[in-house]
Amino acid sequence: MTVKTFSLSLTFNPTMERRTNRRGVTEHFVGGRHLKLDDLKEAAQGLETRQYLFRENIPAYPRPEFHVSHLKHDTDLEGLLGIKRDGGFRSLGPESLLWWSLAVKPEDVTSAETRLLEETYPDRTEEQVQTQQSFLGKFTTSPAFLETSRLGSYRFTFPVEEVLEAYREQFCGGEPPVLQVFETVLYKQEVMYVVLVDRPANQQYSSLSDDPNAVCVYRDGRFIWRPEAICNEHNFELVQKPDVNQMELFPCSRHFYVWDHVAIALHVGKGKVLKFHTDQLRGNLKFCDPGEPQLSYFESFADAEEIVGNLWPEYPAQLEKQISLQEMLYPWWELLGFCR
Repeated sequence: MTVKTFSLSLTFNPTMERRTNRRGVTEHFVGGRHLKLDDLKEAAQGLETRQYLFRENIPAYPRPEFHVSHLKHDTDLEGLLGIKRDGGFRSLGPESLLWWSLAVKPEDVTSAETRLLEETYPDRTEEQVQTQQSFLGKFTTSPAFLETSRLGSYRFTFPVEEVLEAYREQFCGGEPPVLQVFETVLYKQEVMYVVLVDRPANQQYSSLSDDPNAVCVYRDGRFIWRPEAICNEHNFELVQKPDVNQMELFPCSRHFYVWDHVAIALHVGKGKVLKFHTDQLRGNLKFCDPGEPQLSYFESFADAEEIVGNLWPEYPAQLEKQISLQEMLYPWWELLGFCR
């Protein structure tokens, strides 16, 4: 679907403000901008949460561009029951926002790796293409890419266009919504870039523009994400080999740095619900194991199967587990460190 874009000439002072979110976690943020790490370091001078951001000598890692066509919404049992009862997703908190995140699929990683290699080495031969070993999936280890959840056992994954189309019909009177650069939020080790989706009449921030240097843009039903940091732990170093037009990874000592992700916040109004058909909800639902830090209570897979089966008794398929990107991208012997 199309979205409206506007051009606003706004001047922002990149000074970080402080607040406490509804989970009681301290957030430092800059409104109206998506700050890349160098600019974020300038804005974060003097903060007590800066220890990971300012670490140096981080091993080289890829800087890919992901074209993401799906969004995910993680929730706990209370949220699941509310979604089933309401027939959709209800906004929580005084800001009246409904939160989603980019859901990166294995094919997104594969195409991002190909794109990175083609842009870096446009003159690769067919032999060089065929002998290039896959590497990007070994670096995509931050929570942004994981099959686990920090927020609950239940993950809904929807195509971007279905979410935006539902929002257009239910909240914009059929007009295309506007996608805006909302804020950059810094936690201890996490950087969150937030895109605000709102009605055309509520334009408050700069629209996402098709800027090749932007962290996130929207184009043709996909969010194009250019992450600043993709690893939870840096266990590999990326080595470029221009003599053979290839990239390779090598094991290194473990380093910790920040990681970033993109959140999509839909402004729906206090207590309002973004509705979907009940079979659509069930068909897009999978079970997640707990990630770290665990911010909610988690059910066992057996308990979740029973709960979901009782909520959707007529649905013909069993509840499935979310599978990791690494399991889908690499054979088991590579994940265990074995050779062929």
